[in-house]
Amino acid sequence: MTLSISAVVLLGVFVFLLWRYARLPLWQAAICAAFGYYLASASIGPEIGNGLHALARFVAGLDL
Repeated sequence: MTLSISAVVLLGVFVFLLWRYARLPLWQAAICAAFGYYLASASIGPEIGNGLHALARFVAGLDL
């Protein structure tokens, strides 16, 4: 069974959990989100996507 979840959703859940349980201030969570949007629209956005795809292929290839 293959489960496909967007990296944006995973990182959003991670920031939410940090805000909720690690007492991350809301303004820092907002900065995390703004920085993510900035990186996605920057010229480095495709390279970040390629790196995440390579990481996903590596993790999928692990034989646990």
